[in-house]
Amino acid sequence: MISRQKLIGWILVIVSAAYILYFLKVRLFTVGPIIEKNEWVQFVGSFITLMLGTINVRMAAMRARQRKGLSN
Repeated sequence: MISRQKLIGWILVIVSAAYILYFLKVRLFTVGPIIEKNEWVQFVGSFITLMLGTINVRMAAMRARQRKGLSN
């Protein structure tokens, strides 16, 4: 069973990575209207969310290793 912390971390990673890919493919590398300031803020926010999700997954793995070590 996957822990709640690890599940939330993976959701954050997947959603933010999907938005980053969307932004790069659709908004940045295609011809279209000028990218507004709020879109840049969302883009930077998605990188921050990606980092937080990664931290969450790694902390869940560390917690699982510690629990496994205590039970031995």
